[in-house]
Amino acid sequence: MKSELSIQNKKLELIQWLSSIEDSTIIEKIMALRKKETKDWWNSISEREKLAIDQGIKDAESGKISPHSNARKIYEKWL
Repeated sequence: MKSELSIQNKKLELIQWLSSIEDSTIIEKIMALRKKETKDWWNSISEREKLAIDQGIKDAESGKISPHSNARKIYEKWL
């Protein structure tokens, strides 16, 4: 719990600091860091999930798809 508070305090400190920055080069460096640190969800999923997505894309491209209304009928008890 203490670590969580520490992180929250650091975030607040950063927010206060960011709101006072006037130098656009510092802002650009922070934006570049943010972009670099943003993780792509594709890299965090399993190979099996990637293969399933790729197969779904191939099926859609080849016309092997069903209308949404059919899917709703099949899965309506879970929706």
